[in-house]
Amino acid sequence: MFRGANAINLDSKGRVTVPTRYRQALLDDCQGQLVCTIDIQQPCLLLYPLSEWEEIELKLIRLSSMNPHERRLQRLLLGYALEGTMDSNGRFLLSGPLRQHARLDKQLMLVGQLNKFELWDAETWQQQIHQDIDTEQQGGFELTERLQDFSL
Repeated sequence: MFRGANAINLDSKGRVTVPTRYRQALLDDCQGQLVCTIDIQQPCLLLYPLSEWEEIELKLIRLSSMNPHERRLQRLLLGYALEGTMDSNGRFLLSGPLRQHARLDKQLMLVGQLNKFELWDAETWQQQIHQDIDTEQQGGFELTERLQDFSL
């Protein structure tokens, strides 16, 4: 399980370094093999251990290539998907199109989301967090059944 927000940097070669606290779990789970793709609803990237990404692929393969909405989802998620392996220093190389989609600059945030990570430009992350907190505090949105039953 991945949790927490971690400030990391993008190096001049387009690599990010996975924080040490996650590396062993990634090595144990998937030998450091990761898949990165775009988030289709937010200007960020999604970074999956290979085993988790394979579950996504099983869902994508069940979609119809004849339905334009389902085909679009396949095209975006699979078209941007980049598979790679962390190097011995825990670095993972991001492609130019991925970096461009999320408008990644030098300072990034790697955010644990249980079975995957979100990868954000640090400034965009701060803006999103402020927006999310404001939305929660103002209310006025419809709660799903799952959220109605959720408590801390």
